[in-house]
Amino acid sequence: MSAATSTFNQATRRILALAIAIFALDQFTKGLVLRSIQLWDEHVVIPGFFNLCHRHNTGAAWSMFDGNNALLAAIALVALVALFLARHQFQAHTLTGQFAFGLIFGGIIGNLTDRLLPSRHAVVDFLHFYMARRGTDNVFDFPAFNVADSAICSGVALIFIITWKNEQSPKTMTSNS
Repeated sequence: MSAATSTFNQATRRILALAIAIFALDQFTKGLVLRSIQLWDEHVVIPGFFNLCHRHNTGAAWSMFDGNNALLAAIALVALVALFLARHQFQAHTLTGQFAFGLIFGGIIGNLTDRLLPSRHAVVDFLHFYMARRGTDNVFDFPAFNVADSAICSGVALIFIITWKNEQSPKTMTSNS
């Protein structure tokens, strides 16, 4: 086995291991929510800032495209395959790249599982951050999300950072002698 093949296999194994861990954590936390919080209920954890809740989302971020669960599941599957095939373009051979792709793949698979499970047919969201302005009824409200959403966003942010750093690094000049 060549060194490149060995590195590829090791990188793929790391990505897969993290993806499985993220998927497991995501499904475990969603299972806890499904068993302990009624749909649309909220439990205050930090008043004026954070609640645990139970929401179902058949749309994408901020409930955009609500009611398009099957279409969004198909898009997620295509994105998963496309990202897997293109991962070498985004430094997947580095530890940071492997971490980023493990987060993204685990998150996509976690939310895709929710969309495909007959008992759900929607993504389960449960982390609800908000800021209540003292003395008023004004609330800055961030939509509820889950572990998979956090992993996807963190992984995408890492990919942006990797890409930006590569764009900023000085290029070595080659001579044509």
